[in-house]
Amino acid sequence: MTLTAIFWQAESGGSALISLLPLAAIFLVFYFLLILPNQRRQKKQQEMLASLKSGDRVITSGGILGTIIGVREKEGVIILRVPPDQVKLEVQRSAVATVERPEQE
Repeated sequence: MTLTAIFWQAESGGSALISLLPLAAIFLVFYFLLILPNQRRQKKQQEMLASLKSGDRVITSGGILGTIIGVREKEGVIILRVPPDQVKLEVQRSAVATVERPEQE
């Protein structure tokens, strides 16, 4: 046997646990930096959609600003009144991007 063959045999005899450690570390980094914040963001969005009520001013994902004048729970639809002509639109609840809160002084 040559010297390089002996060297490679000695290196390949490492523990399986040590070889899986970098993979586990990468998974933990992905979990804490990508997966966990995304889950929190989704939960916050679901809570916001569940708390929509008549009178809230909202912005849809399409950029429409309006005031909710009705909510149909079974169909998942909200009815918006859009200025300046007070047009009424039916929009899917999931299309609401944000709820405008009045500024508190």
